[in-house]
Amino acid sequence: MEWSGCLNEYEKLVIRMNTPRVEIDNAVCASSTLVKIDSAQKDGILLEAVQILTDLNLSIKKAYISSDGRWFMDVFHVTDQNGNKLTDESVISYLEQSFNTSNNTVKPNELNGLTVLELTGTDRLGLLSEVFAVLSDLQCNVVESKVWTHNGRIASLIYVKDIDSGCPIEDSLKISKIESRLRNVLKGDNDIRSAKTTVSSIAVTHTERRLHQMMFADRDYEKKPDDDSPIVTVQNWAERGYSVVNVMCKDRPKLFFDVVCTLTDMQYVVFHGTIDTTGNQAQQEFYIRHSDGTPISSEAERQRVIQCLVASVERRASEGVRLELCTADRQGLLSDVTRTFRENGLNVARAEISTKDDMAHNIFYVTDTAGYQVSSRTIEEVRERIGLDDLIVKDPPCSIPKVSWDDSPAGGVGGAVLVSLGSLVRRHLYSLSSIIHRA
Repeated sequence: MEWSGCLNEYEKLVIRMNTPRVEIDNAVCASSTLVKIDSAQKDGILLEAVQILTDLNLSIKKAYISSDGRWFMDVFHVTDQNGNKLTDESVISYLEQSFNTSNNTVKPNELNGLTVLELTGTDRLGLLSEVFAVLSDLQCNVVESKVWTHNGRIASLIYVKDIDSGCPIEDSLKISKIESRLRNVLKGDNDIRSAKTTVSSIAVTHTERRLHQMMFADRDYEKKPDDDSPIVTVQNWAERGYSVVNVMCKDRPKLFFDVVCTLTDMQYVVFHGTIDTTGNQAQQEFYIRHSDGTPISSEAERQRVIQCLVASVERRASEGVRLELCTADRQGLLSDVTRTFRENGLNVARAEISTKDDMAHNIFYVTDTAGYQVSSRTIEEVRERIGLDDLIVKDPPCSIPKVSWDDSPAGGVGGAVLVSLGSLVRRHLYSLSSIIHRA
């Protein structure tokens, strides 16, 4: 009995040590809510934390990251979409529960019970129209989808169900037909690289992370940075055994997630970091090592990290005009809408598609065939055909321009001088709490 009691106390201690301690404070900072997380270190824990915040559409204005390899402390300064502190008790309660990993209950996934299509290939005008036409013809109802394009490539996750039964598609012959027809559409007449189509009944853990992985596997990052690319530098700090990554670009929602997601999937561990936004500009600095504890060891690897981080920032860039479609869902809706886009010379750079309670809520970012701004006249003609009340222009055109940084190396690929917002990190590498109280 005595041994059993000791064992129970030991188990409780282990649970307490491995359960993140979360503190949410609205008093420390005048303009944002402070979310502080202390926890034992584990693989991917930084990405998990950032993912929870970004999935709630919270903006991370500043962040401080510190880890000694066994324990980590993250501090995030966050606001809601309107730039205000968090006051909704349901949101605060959800954050506290989400970070509490001692609760092993599985969160419900609304996409469970659907068939998942993964598509990658060469992007071209009207490709989405052809994809959705095939799915409509094969009696597939699109419940949700996200589409990214970058560097001439396209990646899409599409969640579908059978129109008649409302169930996942399990018939092997129908699945083979879907794969074959979509692969032919993606290949087109001159696809240099083989298009890929996968059909699965297993829900993707996190859609946006999976899109990053798909585009990474498709090697969409293989291009030299141009004048409009984000500035990324990678240098080694030999004294401490770190590689220091700096990312400087225009700020946008989920930027932090995209960068951390890419570093994590490339098997790098972030030990320390600082994030800061001033106006519409963002600066991020990370002190990283390989999962085996070593820093970046070659020039080829350094260039690859730069290319991949540039791509991670650019994939979700909101290029073009944002059009929002809200209307009653029906069979063939997406096929009809995207065909109208194609017939009017609109190219879909990015799309977010969802249905709820028989209503379609879709967002499209569109450009002209050359990737430039679409004329207002063309937009109005498209709206007239689809429905002025159904399709609205939400935001004006925007893109990621090159940012002028006084201290940045020419070309944005590194130099002899370490560009460092993270002098803060160096000075306070082992006393991060002093930084927090200054923020």
